[in-house]
Amino acid sequence: MSYLIGSTFNSIVNILMINPKKQKKQFAKVYDKNIDKIYRFVFLKVSSSEIAEDLTAQVFTKGWNVFRKRDDIENPVAYLYQIARTEIANHYRDKAKFPMALIEESLILDPNPNQEESQGAQSELETIKLCLAKLPDEQQNVIIWRYLDGFSNKEIAKILEKEEGTVRVIIHRALKEIKGKMTDIGL
Repeated sequence: MSYLIGSTFNSIVNILMINPKKQKKQFAKVYDKNIDKIYRFVFLKVSSSEIAEDLTAQVFTKGWNVFRKRDDIENPVAYLYQIARTEIANHYRDKAKFPMALIEESLILDPNPNQEESQGAQSELETIKLCLAKLPDEQQNVIIWRYLDGFSNKEIAKILEKEEGTVRVIIHRALKEIKGKMTDIGL
């Protein structure tokens, strides 16, 4: 949570303090449990920590504004991911850029590997980045949610508002495509 410091974090805390109802505690739990996952998801889509921090703050601010007014949100986490997807799309629409999923080395690599391991891991990371970036958005999302965030197929289905079987098919096709691209490269 170190990436939401200063005014961004304070603005979210101030919003939470406005409403003293039980919803504040419930949303705070959702926030604490999911801030890292939402941030990582956004970061992988925008590849900039500053932009990811801003968009993540917007996601939780918008989520709180809706959450405190409505009781009928069955799955707040899925709702937050929907907001995140919308914010990412708005970001690229505003900036007229195209998204490219990149994985920051510090999220994956051991900070103290030996030189040979480091070069090998760097090479594999670059290959995975390229393969992931070539997938359609929906496939990128399910791979991120499944293998980086550890969501179950059922949880992903709720986020996407699709059947669990459909999610399994999307994951299977994405992995098959990644495997094909890596085979073409010779890995």
